[in-house]
Amino acid sequence: MRHSLLLIAGLAVAAPLHAQRTLDATTLPTRAEATGWVETSRYADVMEFLQVVAERRSDAHLISMGYTSEGRSIPMLVVGADDPSPEGVRASGKLRVYLQGNIHAGEVPGKEALQMLVRDIASGTAPESWTDDLVLLVVPMYNVDGNERVRLTNRPRQHGPIGGMGQRPNAMDLDLNRDHMKLDSPEARSVVGMMNRYDPHVSVDLHTTNGTQHGYHLTYSPPLHPAAPAAVVDLLRNTAFPRITNAVRDAHGWEMYYYGNARSLPNGETGWYTFDHRPRFNNNYVGLRNRFAILSEAYSYATFEDRVKATRWFVDEILNWAVDDADAIRSAVEAADASVVGATLPTRATFEAADTLSTILMGETVEEPNPWSGQTMLRRTDVTIPTQMREYGTFTATHTEVAPLRYYLPAEVAPALDRLAFHGVVTTVLESERTVSVESFRIDSTSVAPRPFQGHNEVELFGEWVPGQQTLPAGTVQVEVAQPLGRLAFYLLEPRSDDGLANWALLDRWTSEGTYPILREPAH
Repeated sequence: MRHSLLLIAGLAVAAPLHAQRTLDATTLPTRAEATGWVETSRYADVMEFLQVVAERRSDAHLISMGYTSEGRSIPMLVVGADDPSPEGVRASGKLRVYLQGNIHAGEVPGKEALQMLVRDIASGTAPESWTDDLVLLVVPMYNVDGNERVRLTNRPRQHGPIGGMGQRPNAMDLDLNRDHMKLDSPEARSVVGMMNRYDPHVSVDLHTTNGTQHGYHLTYSPPLHPAAPAAVVDLLRNTAFPRITNAVRDAHGWEMYYYGNARSLPNGETGWYTFDHRPRFNNNYVGLRNRFAILSEAYSYATFEDRVKATRWFVDEILNWAVDDADAIRSAVEAADASVVGATLPTRATFEAADTLSTILMGETVEEPNPWSGQTMLRRTDVTIPTQMREYGTFTATHTEVAPLRYYLPAEVAPALDRLAFHGVVTTVLESERTVSVESFRIDSTSVAPRPFQGHNEVELFGEWVPGQQTLPAGTVQVEVAQPLGRLAFYLLEPRSDDGLANWALLDRWTSEGTYPILREPAH
């Protein structure tokens, strides 16, 4: 691996790290710090950095979360537990917080900020409560393969790092932040497997924005799917985000707000639109698993250094909130895990307009050339323009179904069974045939997207559930909805779901006869 001379010098100074009293930006710099914010960390840099931290503390352990399509290990640092195994971490009784960077490998501030975070923990300069009361599961670099495909031309117009950054997709050309339901990539299966083993109460996904020139150093989002548990979303919106926003403003004078992009509407208004409700996105997926999820989007046109600072300050305040509100977080998770059988849940949704206008801080940028590529970058100015606009930050259902008692799947529907197993949904197998009152979905028509997206032509099924009696053979797979992941199972298995197995064309082979292969037993 080629390193800049400046980085090599920085690492040379840091050689006897285990013998030094303090780890800081001088003794253990990230690649970004060592190069004066010109370059971002490569895989070898992060592995070496995390190993040093793991050697410094007895409660810090460098393990593998899983593997990439090119066979690289995805490093995860477990901090705050004497035993880093899932059993040991759960037995600690501490609140579990998962911190993830670099799902899009050109969006690098999370990767750098998380290294700085664990360095401060190892040096003893971070609050002791972060490891006394929490176990941190830290993955600075999730999209490892994408991170190694550095080009100066990746992420055009973003303000640095001017020495280049990785690419958005993984080595399979899949966007990992669209893969949480279909699980086509080994990376997605790795992170979902980690969630099944460690079951973090809170997950934080660190990104960088695209597009709109606004006045915030960072924007954020809770889970956006309208089926996400109200106890989880309400605690984030009413308590966590106001507290975190105020803390950063009071300490640093920087503004943060809900993620959005400004759009001109036909009625002459401007709307502040969030992104998407579907659980293919990380924070929405975690929400359907009944857990707290926080999306962080550092502002693309702030300098690279400022994006890392904003991300780090945001994460710090999340940890402070998690320590102080641990009991409320546990209570919300426990409430969310209750059965959804008989509940009316959305299968499709659309944007919901706020009743009143909000004041959104818009911003301005100036153009600067990247000295190495010559490409134009945009840099934020300190100008903020308060602008009245309507927010479209939540979603409302356009189609709903009542969650049934259970689903029945024929044993030959391998793609569905494979995905359910990887998601952690509990299934059982009928040992003998059984006659039950069920509903079957009769397909009236099918709409197939003309172009593939992430390797699939998405499908929308139209039709209706029809009651009847059927004799199910031995070997039929049964999925109880009254389980902690019942909300997720419902969304995977419903034929009209806009992000389920049918949507991703994984059941096409079994729907050609006009009948959906999965049956459901209704709630009574």
